[in-house]
Amino acid sequence: MAKVVKKAGRKGQEPVTRDYTIHLHKLLQKIQFKKRAGRAIREIRKFAARAMTTKDIRIDTKLNKFVWSNGVRNVPARVRIRLSRKRNEDEEAKEKMFTLVQHVPVESFKNLQTETVKDE
Repeated sequence: MAKVVKKAGRKGQEPVTRDYTIHLHKLLQKIQFKKRAGRAIREIRKFAARAMTTKDIRIDTKLNKFVWSNGVRNVPARVRIRLSRKRNEDEEAKEKMFTLVQHVPVESFKNLQTETVKDE
């Protein structure tokens, strides 16, 4: 019998950029009005951590302004975001990679898919 050698763990994380649509409306059901916008930001952070497998999530100010644009109660139903996994330049950082979350303005959310963005 031949020995089967298992590879140790997962391949190292590479820098990558993807566009996602998050349906905030279904994530904010049964959340009291005064906590909706803050919860939306936390849900975006949680989604980014799951999608990019990094603990260090940085939310862009434009995305924060978009989520809060209608006030604390009336959070937009959907948001299109760009998740960029990048190398951490800080030498004494705990994590090697971090995720930058940016807002992508779109006219309509119809027929949008998750897309990998080519870096220029």
